[in-house]
Amino acid sequence: MNSFKLIAIGNLARNPELVAKSDTLYTRFCLVGNDYAGRDEEGAAREVVTSLWFVAFGALGEAVAKNALKGDQLIVEARIRANNWTDKQGEKQYDHTFILEGFRFGAPGPAKREEFEAQRGVGRELPQEG
Repeated sequence: MNSFKLIAIGNLARNPELVAKSDTLYTRFCLVGNDYAGRDEEGAAREVVTSLWFVAFGALGEAVAKNALKGDQLIVEARIRANNWTDKQGEKQYDHTFILEGFRFGAPGPAKREEFEAQRGVGRELPQEG
């Protein structure tokens, strides 16, 4: 049983990284999101940026690596795995790994939009009537 699941919506901070380690193939990627954090002294809106790293294995990881680009919005579902260890100084360390279980594409980023526009021929001059 997986006690904790996460649903996150964010934009890729950079292109996903496909990694081969021993017999395991996986993809690492970072999602970034901005949230409203009140107003500053002058009344301007403040934002706080949150970034989370995810790992995706097998075909799911390959799909992310092959089809997603920096700036693309992803909607992901992940399970959370705790990573606790004791460092060389004898201090307990705590971390989490977010393991992708599924994803959908949201809004395309700038690179993907340019790619779509090039495929559709946006910006081509229309023939003059004459």
